[in-house]
Amino acid sequence: MSTAPAATGPSRFTPSPLDPLPHQLLAALAQHRMATTSQLHLLLRPDATRQSISRPLNQLRARGLLDHTVLPRSNRTRAWYLTPEGARLTRDWPALRGRPPYPITSANAASLKTPHTLTTLRAHLAFAADARRRGDEHGPLDWTPEVAHPLSDSERLIADAVLHYTLNESRQRRKLRAFIEIDRTTMSSERLAAKLIDYARLWSYHPQAAGRRRTGPGAETGPLWQRWYPLYPRILFILTGASPQRLAHRIEDLQDMTAQHPHVAALAREVPLGAATLEDLEAHSPSAPVWTPLAGSPEPRPWHTLTP
Repeated sequence: MSTAPAATGPSRFTPSPLDPLPHQLLAALAQHRMATTSQLHLLLRPDATRQSISRPLNQLRARGLLDHTVLPRSNRTRAWYLTPEGARLTRDWPALRGRPPYPITSANAASLKTPHTLTTLRAHLAFAADARRRGDEHGPLDWTPEVAHPLSDSERLIADAVLHYTLNESRQRRKLRAFIEIDRTTMSSERLAAKLIDYARLWSYHPQAAGRRRTGPGAETGPLWQRWYPLYPRILFILTGASPQRLAHRIEDLQDMTAQHPHVAALAREVPLGAATLEDLEAHSPSAPVWTPLAGSPEPRPWHTLTP
């Protein structure tokens, strides 16, 4: 990884209101942690030339707000990320409120995060392209990676991403949310399926005040997830990194967990659960019938038609 020139300081950088692309690039990298030039092109300016993205990226790097690492065996593909100066600049932006920027400070740190981060963004790009084609609402910041939710005083569930998506169908708008789990086949199938247990725990988790149950008008009577979501998000597993047969077996293990674990089975009676391969999403789109339900009829269907 090459070293960026000395920063001029975040106070010196003000994106032009006539050309918001530099602002959008910084916000996208603050949100997604890391992205290649091609991914930023598809995310922010899919109808423009690649040069329209690479030029402002290099300008932001010259100001010390971004840096990049070159991916191995990739024909010198660059993966971009915020420097500490870029993270300080974006920390208080309204669109990123509650989403602390994540600067990457070394080539080693970048290499550790790169495979999973870029794969997660590939999944987001499939949904973003589908939304543009369908006329739905799903923007660059409507996909939030690495969202933590407490399961107890000492445990957390970290979703690989939370998807926000608005369907525009028959003059009606329907807001959908989903927890996204990205499986690159780097863990055992049993560990992958066990994530369903954590999502079931979050679904039923009611925090209690220390020492006694809270009562009165200020007491929380519902599960903790209702602090953030009006409905519990559907759960979507996106698999890649192995042969179609092996991925199919992992989906079967997710179905077995759903059928055999009583807490997960209870969750599945209330919340849509589905799984698909990343390659199918990219080849056919998320709104194609490529999602295997984890409960009920196994007939593949679009993600937004999955039902409990």
